[in-house]
Amino acid sequence: MNSIKKDLGSPDKYDLFIQKIDHFQSLVEDKKNLQEQIAQIQQDFQGKIKPLEDELSSVIKKLELNLSKLEGATPVKAAPSKYGRGQLGASIKELLQSNPEKTFKPRDIAEALNTKGTTVSLWFNKYGLTDPEIERIPSGKEGKRFVYKIK
Repeated sequence: MNSIKKDLGSPDKYDLFIQKIDHFQSLVEDKKNLQEQIAQIQQDFQGKIKPLEDELSSVIKKLELNLSKLEGATPVKAAPSKYGRGQLGASIKELLQSNPEKTFKPRDIAEALNTKGTTVSLWFNKYGLTDPEIERIPSGKEGKRFVYKIK
């Protein structure tokens, strides 16, 4: 009986092992939580900085064109950017989301993304019509032209 009372009162090697595992598991959970927080902050940062980078790129291109005009040389147009499958749509949505109060013509979007206006128009006609996030607003004569805005 005396040995049973002693065993019940003090932790044995199994209890100590379980305590160490519990501590280890809590550290692993803390690590996972911190990794998720860091990933979220990085994603938020990228979401905020990408539209500004695109806008800066557009302004620099306009400055280069104006500078070449002032110098009297013929303006050198940069080759339009090529977008892979799905990248054009993602870039268009990012641009629209970065300026939710503004409406864009396809030409304005193309200028900001350094691509051709026809490429943007084709994307809107093929994929933008069914996209639930993009609002298509008729404009111009008889509503044949459209401007785009994020919903």
